[in-house]
Amino acid sequence: MLTIRRAHERGEADHGWLKSYHTFSFADYYDPQFMGLGPLRVINEDRVQPGHGFGTHAHNNMEIISYVLEGALEHKDSIGTGSIIRPGDVQRMTAGTGIRHSEFNHSASELVHFLQIWIVPRFQGLKPGYEQKSFSTAQKHGRLRLVGSQDGRDGSVTIHQDVNLYATVLADGEAVDHGYDEGRIGWIQIVRGVALVNGQQLQAGDGAAITAAGTLSISSIRSAECLVFDMAG
Repeated sequence: MLTIRRAHERGEADHGWLKSYHTFSFADYYDPQFMGLGPLRVINEDRVQPGHGFGTHAHNNMEIISYVLEGALEHKDSIGTGSIIRPGDVQRMTAGTGIRHSEFNHSASELVHFLQIWIVPRFQGLKPGYEQKSFSTAQKHGRLRLVGSQDGRDGSVTIHQDVNLYATVLADGEAVDHGYDEGRIGWIQIVRGVALVNGQQLQAGDGAAITAAGTLSISSIRSAECLVFDMAG
């Protein structure tokens, strides 16, 4: 049921101001065995040095989600949005027919560490849009908290695709389960700590594909934080 992608197997780019790890093929990193999973196209783990960032650049026809782990990420875009994304925040940008944006480390002294996730939308040519919501550690502690969904239910951000995105924070020994129905696929990304996932030990940076119906069991070995995707197959 699980196909594991170890942290050290990911693509890597080191630009000095930016250190990035690519779970799936991205930019100059290409691996035909890891082009994404279903509508999930990119999971990049980025660390940006103080005073640096991604200058204004364009995207289209993609749902882009930012999940900050440390520090603060400053976002500006061509539809007039300006925001600071901090740990606990989930930001969704719909590139749609076209959007230009920039992302910079908001701090002059501290690193910003975040995940950038790309999901192919269900429909092309959507109107560009932006949404940001905050989910406290308490909301995610000991449970799978829905943070992104197709219909924006339970206070989650709206993703224009048949994707449910959950986040969980588990103390040592705590466990959660998630069931996958027939026709659904998934991905788990270990964000922090160490966890036992269906009997396999995964640590920060590791991920795994779920490609068959059944139960995904996650048990924290050491202060685990995880993202869990449940998607149309």
